[in-house]
Amino acid sequence: MEITASMVKELREMTGSGMMDCKKALVENNGDMEKAVEFLREKGLAAVAKKSGRIAAEGIVESYIHGGGRIGVLVEVNIETDFAAKNEEFRAFVKDMAMQIAASSPQFVQREDVPQELVEKEKEILKAQAIGEGKPANIAEKMVTGRIEKFFKEICLLEQTFIKDTDKTVQDVLNEKIALIGEKISVRRFVRYEMGEGLAKREENFADEVMKQING
Repeated sequence: MEITASMVKELREMTGSGMMDCKKALVENNGDMEKAVEFLREKGLAAVAKKSGRIAAEGIVESYIHGGGRIGVLVEVNIETDFAAKNEEFRAFVKDMAMQIAASSPQFVQREDVPQELVEKEKEILKAQAIGEGKPANIAEKMVTGRIEKFFKEICLLEQTFIKDTDKTVQDVLNEKIALIGEKISVRRFVRYEMGEGLAKREENFADEVMKQING
């Protein structure tokens, strides 16, 4: 059964769960809305959504330096209480976020943070590429819709594939930690510096390098 955007939206409104979680729940249950709701509850993801309105004002700022000082990351991750900020699971998650940012170089935390003018510019580029491939205008428009999703997955931290488990997104891992710890957790902001950024230099596969360091 085809899972439509309207179905995902309806489930999201019913449960307050994340868009990707709702889509997964519908796919797993062949579009059955009731079973999808139960699926989210069993996974603890509906409960996660209830925490979204809480204020997460505690947390930590984590730093990560890679490759002898070639890449540096600072990331702020918030949680509700100072006690939970000392939780080992939370601290491990924050370290993972710092390494994720170093390896995958996101530009924003989530798609809502991406300026609309940047999105529109990217759509223009993608449409021009599709037309350049010989596709008619109406087909090019449909291709842009799919390709802009890939664009978000590349530049938004929460939509990226998690470097330690490629079957999950960063959002999936975040939701798991919220369900496990029982408090709202949010990645607030980050900065990433790369030595010689903007200057001509040889290409490096930083994701592979970071994973080698993780696996020791």
